[in-house]
Amino acid sequence: MLNISQLESSLWQAADQLRANSKLNANEYSMPVLGLIFLRHATNRFIAVKAEIEKGLSSRGGKKRPITIDDFKGKSAIFLPTEAQYDRILNLAENADIGKAINAAMKAIEDETQMLQGVLPKEYTSFEQDLLYNLVRIFDREELRKATGDVFGRIYEYFLNKFAMSGAQEGGEFFTPPSLVRTIVNMIEPERGNILDPACGSAGMFVQTGHFVENRGEDAAAKITFYGQEKSDTNTRLARMNLAVHGLEGIIRQGNTFYDRWEELLGECDFVMSNPPFNVDGVSPEKVKTDSRLFTEKKIPGIAAKTKAVSNANYLWIQYFYSYLNERGRAGFVMASSASDAGHGEKEIREELIATQAVDMIISIGTNFFYTKSLPCTLWFFDKGKPAERQDKVLMIDARNVYRVVTRKIRDFSEEQLQNITAIAWLYRGQQERYLGLVGDYLNQTHQEAATIEGVLTQLELPLVKLTQFLHTFSDRLGASLPLLKDLPEVEGLVAEDIANQNIETFRATLSELEAGIQELTAARQDLIGELQVHLAWFAEKNPTPNPSPQAGRGDLAPAKAGWGSLGNLNEAQKDCAARFAQFIPQLKTLQKHINEVHKLASRAVELAEKKLEARKQDTWDGKEVKKQRDALDIVRDQAIFAIKSTLYMKAQVTWLQSRFPEAVFVDVSGLCKVVTRDEITQQDSSLTPGRYVGVTVLDGEDEEDIEERMREIHLELASLNDEAVELAASIAANFEELMS
Repeated sequence: MLNISQLESSLWQAADQLRANSKLNANEYSMPVLGLIFLRHATNRFIAVKAEIEKGLSSRGGKKRPITIDDFKGKSAIFLPTEAQYDRILNLAENADIGKAINAAMKAIEDETQMLQGVLPKEYTSFEQDLLYNLVRIFDREELRKATGDVFGRIYEYFLNKFAMSGAQEGGEFFTPPSLVRTIVNMIEPERGNILDPACGSAGMFVQTGHFVENRGEDAAAKITFYGQEKSDTNTRLARMNLAVHGLEGIIRQGNTFYDRWEELLGECDFVMSNPPFNVDGVSPEKVKTDSRLFTEKKIPGIAAKTKAVSNANYLWIQYFYSYLNERGRAGFVMASSASDAGHGEKEIREELIATQAVDMIISIGTNFFYTKSLPCTLWFFDKGKPAERQDKVLMIDARNVYRVVTRKIRDFSEEQLQNITAIAWLYRGQQERYLGLVGDYLNQTHQEAATIEGVLTQLELPLVKLTQFLHTFSDRLGASLPLLKDLPEVEGLVAEDIANQNIETFRATLSELEAGIQELTAARQDLIGELQVHLAWFAEKNPTPNPSPQAGRGDLAPAKAGWGSLGNLNEAQKDCAARFAQFIPQLKTLQKHINEVHKLASRAVELAEKKLEARKQDTWDGKEVKKQRDALDIVRDQAIFAIKSTLYMKAQVTWLQSRFPEAVFVDVSGLCKVVTRDEITQQDSSLTPGRYVGVTVLDGEDEEDIEERMREIHLELASLNDEAVELAASIAANFEELMS
């Protein structure tokens, strides 16, 4: 599994070495380094797409025609001339001018891709040769050769933030996590027309939209026109690079959105999506007071008495997003949590927004989702085309307790958590068939995982049998004591023979425990497999054609197949199926415990033999074969546990949805979601904070896995606090020394 944090850190060390060993300042080296990351990413995409194209090429006389630039259109990749491919640069002769070669590669790409003309960095001849060679090699690591676009997005933004700290960028700009981008895309479903992001950063929203459309089997470049604006020249160039490497086209222009209107897009956008900078306090009120995008009567939320500038620009952004939408447009954007409850002029603007009836959904997101910031946030959604039955309503979702721990400082949504949040919106919109399709997909995946359990348990037998045979043979030939241990020194009054006999006794007791454990495992397996196979056969008969994976937010869900019946009784059939499978959950957990226990005892017996009884010195002990079987046991044990955990995990997703929405229709769920009316919002002082409405989370009963995960979270949180304490202590010490000097 790729450790993205370690990879980012090691990659940054290369850039930091460049900074320390060159005469270039942060502004001079930031874009060239990012350009190499782009080139590595572009090459990855080129190689992958090239392989796909070659499979479908026509041939004459046994020879396939050459690949052309046109073959890459609509394939989410750019065509790379030979001289622009990363491997070509990596394998240059030692005496070659690598800086000149990289410049030529960037120029060749610009010549082939109109959107990139004048965008790519071409300052590589300013670098020392050995530093460039080292940098190129580092970005050719195995992890990066196999990395996907999301990984490169993380690396891009990691470097952007590091460069910002070094003075290469303006501060205050940070990464929009993929989880939040995908949540926005899932909710507004931007599948066509004009899409605007007036604070587009490195175009992450556009890239994810491209995935969404492509996973519906459609060509994003043909259906969508992307419009982006960025104040930073660096981000403007990065956005164009990011679009190009994904085979997307768009108009990205540089400009300060507070003052630079995109006049021709006012009221013309089908979708607006953005993560604007929060809580900006330096906007000139004189420059924006007549802005046509500020459609409310209040317009400007407030002016700071001290600076005479707009005190907080959050509600300028919110008005901009609304004003760019056409009469049926949708918007999704990230906003500071404080904006949902802000008072004074901001409250007045919020009241006018609520009165438009376009506010559709609000989702609270917990802390640690942002890459370099720990602050929580809120996702806002507008829908000017809401149907009459929802005109007066807003869906509130409090997702602060929904997350997956990635590292001690980072959280995100798992794929299933993302789908489950999206399913709440489907039910709110009356799209029951999509919800049932997701439940059906979870049931399919549950049973598919369960079907693998018998096979992995069978594979577990061979190394386990061979290891126990070795251990028994060794035990049978031990005798009353081991002569080789006679020379051991006396320890705590025990002579060597006593120690040897005690070790033999401990070893044989462990071997007896192992035999008993194998018997218990065999019994548990027999109890489960027969009944499970009957259930799997029943499921296959009822659901002969599995649903395709839903990929929530990346395409439409197919309705459940006819094997389950019509939508009218499908929910009951799914609940019955889930209840039937639930009987196996205790058995699966018991089986998991037995597998772990047998694995632990087998490992302990081998270690006792080798460390306490000097088995490696005995003729009866084949160390290589024992290691081989032990390694095999490790592998199949992991496979068996993975199969069981995957089965339980997918079934848990079914339970999560069905326990909250038992009738497959939207209901208010305490601590999670509630549909509120304008009257209710008025009674809550026009607050758009979900926590005010959904109440307190009712915690489900925790099993051992829940507790284990919670303890892991606590451990990571404690480690983070310890790190921060160390950093704070160092800072205090440094400041103290400075004061005393």
